Amino acid sequence: MSRLFGTDGVRGLANADLTPELALSLAAATARVLYDRDDSRRRVALVGRDPRASGEMLEAAVTAGLTSAGADVLRVGVLPTPAVAHLVAALDADLGVMISASHNPMPDNGIKLFAAGGHKLPDAVEDEIAARLDEQVDRPTGTHIGRVRDVPDAVDRYVDHLLVATPQPLTGLKVVVDCANGAASTAAPEAYRRAGAEVVAINASPDGLNINDGVGSTHIEGLQAAVLEHSADLGIAHDGDADRCLAVDATGAVVDGDQIMAILALAMRESAELADDTLVATVMSNLGLHLAMREHGIALRTTAVGDRYVLEELRAGGFSLGGEQSGHVVLPGHATTGDGLLTALRLMGRVAATGSPLASLAKVMRRLPQVLINVRVADKAAVAASSQVSEAVAAAEAEIGENGRVLLRPSGTEQLVRVMVEAPGEETAQRVAERLAEVVGAIR
Repeated sequence: MSRLFGTDGVRGLANADLTPELALSLAAATARVLYDRDDSRRRVALVGRDPRASGEMLEAAVTAGLTSAGADVLRVGVLPTPAVAHLVAALDADLGVMISASHNPMPDNGIKLFAAGGHKLPDAVEDEIAARLDEQVDRPTGTHIGRVRDVPDAVDRYVDHLLVATPQPLTGLKVVVDCANGAASTAAPEAYRRAGAEVVAINASPDGLNINDGVGSTHIEGLQAAVLEHSADLGIAHDGDADRCLAVDATGAVVDGDQIMAILALAMRESAELADDTLVATVMSNLGLHLAMREHGIALRTTAVGDRYVLEELRAGGFSLGGEQSGHVVLPGHATTGDGLLTALRLMGRVAATGSPLASLAKVMRRLPQVLINVRVADKAAVAASSQVSEAVAAAEAEIGENGRVLLRPSGTEQLVRVMVEAPGEETAQRVAERLAEVVGAIR
């Protein structure tokens, strides 16, 4: 049986895979697991969501599940995922629930859980929750049933936190922000304006149906056009729940998560904020990031793909900056999870502080051409054990040398192997990747 929780909570087609019944059971089981660890006091859970239509239904179900298990609920409404994580700690809640499918299309939805302090739950706790979904228990009655109240100033609390975490004023900067018709639609423009920037907000009119619909960080071409149209200094793109940030410079060129991390790493080392002069990234980060950090004397630690693995490494090593090429950037000194708004404010703050355009700052690293081919296979284990594949990888690595990289990564959910090749030239990367893909696909 497949695991209920993925790398980022429970996710699926709303009202088909992720039903109100499942949401209610999941919330109730989570509350019971927390009570079992300490039943001496009443529990408080904080619930937020992105603006997709199914979120209204699932919020009601989650709230019912939590209160039926005796937990009080603080509803914060539509708010970015990192805001929910922050408010769990700020309001001393025992649990945070974010209802969102992040960058996925509108019909999908998901449930992300945060423990006290705003940290993601460990795998063992998630598995215990999943095991207790159908548990038959005596439910609380009377005064022991949980109560519900709203937090009307949730956005203001979050924005205040962001501005304290990024004191550099953005006076003189003109920014276009693409809110993906998602959870950032109110908070992002307000935060950037209060920080001093002139803000042009696009795709900031969510109607429950238009989230991520050809907009946001996964469809950045609209932002590129808007930056040029408004003669802005830069553009910021968020996804549906605003835990991602990608950027566009004044020329319309994309500045991805790797480049953002490189810029922030140098800034943080300059201000003595970069713990152990170390950056944490996943194995999918571009080799250009590795080379740039090496050139500047910054160590780069790599993890498996997924922001939860970046978070684990950051916490284990006491490091202060990490993230993914996709724009999930974590600054543990100010946030317990990836925060797209915090990342954007820090990036814009660096532009303002240096007086250098984003295009110049992004030159700290050169992205090597990267080719990724998904190869459907009969047996991932057979590919991993194949001497033929090992020999082909060794030959590829010899051909591209030290200025290139080969990575074969099996999918966690499908019979796929992802073949990734980086090389100094696009043609070389494409040729080597196709050759490796052919070898991988022939394994039976």
